[in-house]
Amino acid sequence: MQRITITIDDDLAEHLDEVIESRGYSSRSEAVRDLVRESLILDDSEDNQLCMGVLTYVFKHETRELSRRLTHLQHDHHDLSVSTLHMHINHDDCLEVTILKGPRQSLQHFSDSLTSQRGVSHGNLKLIPMPK
Repeated sequence: MQRITITIDDDLAEHLDEVIESRGYSSRSEAVRDLVRESLILDDSEDNQLCMGVLTYVFKHETRELSRRLTHLQHDHHDLSVSTLHMHINHDDCLEVTILKGPRQSLQHFSDSLTSQRGVSHGNLKLIPMPK
C-alpha cells in the first residue's frame, strides 16, 4: 500500500467529511479509496472486463407493450442475467432488481436498452469488477 498526500479546498473537505459520517467510513482514506474505485469503474476503457452488475429500475406495467418489450430484452440477454426480483410498488408501478454478470460493455448495453424504454424510470446500473 502506498501513502499519498492530497490537498483539497475547505468546502470539498467538509463535504467529504459529511459523506464519511453519513456512510460510516472509519477514515478519509477509506472513503477516498472507494471514490477512486468507483471512478475507475466508470472510466475503465476495458470494455470486456468481466463485471457483476446490479440493475434497478421502476416501470409502469400498463404502458403499452412495455411488459412484452422488457421480457424480450431480458430473454435476448439471458446469458447476462443471474437473478431478477420483481416487486409491485402500487397499482401502476413495479420495481425490478436484476443481478447481472458478464463483460462490462454488454452489461452497460443491456442496461441502456432496458432503461431507455418508454415507461421505465429511475434506471440505475451499479457495476462491480470481478476479482482477478
